[in-house]
Amino acid sequence: MKAVFALALIVAVSACGSRQHLKPAAGKSLPPKPYAAKTVPTPEQLMTPSNQARPQRIDELLTHSEKRQPDPFNLPPPG
Repeated sequence: MKAVFALALIVAVSACGSRQHLKPAAGKSLPPKPYAAKTVPTPEQLMTPSNQARPQRIDELLTHSEKRQPDPFNLPPPG
């Protein structure tokens, strides 16, 4: 039983490492060209997320303290 489980695990893990170029399914075509694009994007371009979909991380650390300027609109509530 353990041998069958180990063999199934090895087969499942080896299938995860398959790296091939993406191709449309048989009888199917790539999506149509976007309106503003000059050419039809390749499968690699379609799979690459844009900067808006995956923004860069900003690690802006506070390097020195600054005293806040008084805010003339920060008034207490009326009453």
